[in-house]
Parts: sequence; structure tokens; C-alpha cells
Amino acid sequence: MSNEEYNRSHSPMADRFRGFLPVVIDVETGGFNAKTDALLEIAAITIGMDENGYVMPEDEIAYHVKPFDGANIEKAAIEFIGIDPFHPLRIAHPEQEALTNIFKSVRKAVKRYGCSRAILVGHNATFDLGFVNACAERNDIKRNPFHPFSCFDTATLSGLAYGQTVLARACDVAGIRFDKNEAHSARYDTRKTAELFCTIVNRWKELGGWND
Repeated sequence: MSNEEYNRSHSPMADRFRGFLPVVIDVETGGFNAKTDALLEIAAITIGMDENGYVMPEDEIAYHVKPFDGANIEKAAIEFIGIDPFHPLRIAHPEQEALTNIFKSVRKAVKRYGCSRAILVGHNATFDLGFVNACAERNDIKRNPFHPFSCFDTATLSGLAYGQTVLARACDVAGIRFDKNEAHSARYDTRKTAELFCTIVNRWKELGGWND
């Protein structure tokens, strides 16, 4: 038996989400078009599971990202998120470096839990997944650990659980502290999305919706 097969047979995480490891991602961008608009920030948090089957946020990694050559940056977008992509004190990394390091961290977590691959968790997750996939394609990064189109959307989950689809409002109803002054930072929004996802999944378990 290989190490991966052993981990899978002994890890409740490998059984919980059809062999997928949830990884929360948030991106801040220069617009809505993943093919043409700049990726400015990206953060990721892997989701772990304890011996009782409860999930929790684990490892975190985040980068400010340099706009790729020829990237479109909408003025309204950067005014909304409050990012100056060309600020002289902004420490930013090339897309390839940022995404390669995030993918490496995610693959380690996937292996640790004996899962088959990662699945992206995000608030309006198709937006984040679109930018991740476009960035990987643009930089010819072959080993993308994420499912290419499936994802878990906390906007949908919180709409079901709490009747709210806005992240700040859903966190408020869920009893999760949310500082609106910190919002629209990839690192902060990823943390809050991870807390929200874990709260919903654990509550569902407590209600008997999933028995390990």
C-alpha cells in the first residue's frame, strides 16, 4: 500500500468531500474578465479536519501580485478594492511565482490528507476559479491541483444556511466578527470565507447531515 493509499484509508477528510480537499481562495483583481484583467492579490487557506470530523482553517499563504504585461486595470475596480498596483512600497510578486508557490502548498496538503485533488472554496467561487485557471494557463503552469470547474460557493451555502449571500452579512448572522475596514484584502476575505465555510459544514454535521 502506498503512503497516499494509507493516508486515504485513514483520513476522514478523504471521505468527506468525495476525495477532494477544500482550499479557500480569494483574489483581488483589476476587473471582471479573467483573461484580460490583472490579478492583483491572491490568498489561499487549506481546510483541515480533526479526528472527530470537524473542519477548521489550517495553512495560509498570500501574495500581492504584479500585473502581467498588457493587463487591463479598470479604474473603478481598484478604487473599489483600494489597491494601488504601482505603489512604490507595494511588495508584489510575478504571477508565476505566486501561483506556483500556492499550488505547491496545496499539493502538500492534498497528499497529507490522502485526497485525490483540491477543490476551490470561494465566495462567488466561479469568479476566483476563473482567475486561478486563467493565470495558470497564461503562465503555462501544468500542475494545477484544483478541479477545473467544480467548486464550493459560500455565497450559495450561506444563502441556504443564513438567508444571506453578502460575505459581511453572512458572517454577521453566523456570529463571525467581520471588519468592513479590512474587507477587499485577499488575505482577510480568505480568512473570513474559511471561517464561514467551516461554520456551515460543522453545523451541518451537528444537525446530523453527515455522519463519519
